[in-house]
Amino acid sequence: MTIVAARRYRDGKVVDPALPRDCAPPAHSEFDWIGLFEPTAEEMEHFRAKYGLHPLAVEDAQTGLNSPKAEAFGAQLFVIARTAAKGEGDKIAYGQTAIFLGKDFIITVRQGSTRAHLNVRKDLEAKSDRLGEGADLVLHAVLDFIVDGYGPLLDDIEDTVGQLEEGAIGRFPDQARIRRIFRLRRELRRFETIAGQMEEVAGKLAKVEQPAIDPRARPYFRDVFDHAHRAAMRTRGLNETLGYILEVAGLLEQSRQGSITRQLAAWAAILAVPTAIAGIYGMNFDVMPELRWEYGYFAVLGVIASICGLLYWQFKRIGWL
Repeated sequence: MTIVAARRYRDGKVVDPALPRDCAPPAHSEFDWIGLFEPTAEEMEHFRAKYGLHPLAVEDAQTGLNSPKAEAFGAQLFVIARTAAKGEGDKIAYGQTAIFLGKDFIITVRQGSTRAHLNVRKDLEAKSDRLGEGADLVLHAVLDFIVDGYGPLLDDIEDTVGQLEEGAIGRFPDQARIRRIFRLRRELRRFETIAGQMEEVAGKLAKVEQPAIDPRARPYFRDVFDHAHRAAMRTRGLNETLGYILEVAGLLEQSRQGSITRQLAAWAAILAVPTAIAGIYGMNFDVMPELRWEYGYFAVLGVIASICGLLYWQFKRIGWL
């Protein structure tokens, strides 16, 4: 169903819970709140003509591939926000919510996002004093709802990063895990960009005078700014952690390889002693020390064992064995 909800409010209370398509314009102290989900071009044309929406804004609302932004079109404000949720595997699924704001209306157009604003509407209708302040407070509630949705996504990614971090301590990540880390880093870089753009949008609404937003409502958008900023910082931290995982795993692998190399070098040095002595006595000469001595064989073995034992003790002492 394209029209999820269409209601008219007066002084914060519902006066028409099912607004007809051919209804009269809102009267003084009234505003309309229309919620649309993936509307057709004909349906958007109807609301464009009825509320005087700018054609360029309507076109952006239907594409679903825009970056977050806030633009003024005369006495109206057009805002695009991006939703984000857990997708398949380690992917992040994005959606778009376009918001048209006028003095006596607010229209939300969702593309791709499955998080409806029914709970937002329910909460606001339970607070008639706040809803009575106007449609600009609805804009804040919707943006706050979208940005708060980043939290569960980052919590899930944080758990995944923690598992990867623990796994990298025991052994160097295999190719599958390395590829996963790079995929996560790519997803996080994109999400960090979107969170940063949402931060800019909220900051613009909080600091710069905008049409259809009462100056008394601007402080509310600072809260959205703080949440978006926190999401961007968490994303940056997770991305850095993934980079550190590869660095630390590489250092641990180098340390393990160095330990193995030292062990091999130590054993090579120990084995070089009997090899050298046996090689010398294996030469075809008649005149050699202790060559015809009755106990020469045992003496040579004793020398070999003594030197090898001394080398073993020395390498053991310095930690090479």
